[in-house]
Amino acid sequence: MGNSMVKTQTEQVKEFLKSTVTIVNNYLNETTLPSLQAETDGDEEYYRTLLSTVRRLSVYCEEGLDACNVVLSTEPFRKGAAEQTLYKIYHQCIEEFFAPKSDIWYEDSRAAYTGKNAITYRKPMPASIQSLIASLEGGFQTTREELEFYETDYRTKMLQSK
Repeated sequence: MGNSMVKTQTEQVKEFLKSTVTIVNNYLNETTLPSLQAETDGDEEYYRTLLSTVRRLSVYCEEGLDACNVVLSTEPFRKGAAEQTLYKIYHQCIEEFFAPKSDIWYEDSRAAYTGKNAITYRKPMPASIQSLIASLEGGFQTTREELEFYETDYRTKMLQSK
């Protein structure tokens, strides 16, 4: 891939992450454990894990955003560094969204065929969380499709360098 194409993708991912960080942080700044309990009476430990998962996603996206800013501000533009950054964003941000470490939700792979949201929750979920995840899902799906190339390309390059 040419430098300009990689730079353009890095800029697009930066904008996606910037928007995501704003949305998630606004939600986290307004949401507490008691407010989730007031929405839907449920398992408090599950809600703690849920908020922790959303916080982790926020941190990963902020780190990815910082990395994009550094790569894009470096002159001359370093294609290799940008590709490595996009690869890491794919693994940290995108994969954490669709398959969080806490396993609190998961991606229903059949959802693409049904036209429904792909995220399925393990237990009943407050409406505000469902709304947040649903509002983010389209952007994560689009970004995943854009960055899947780096998953295979970067691994191929790493194997060839050994």
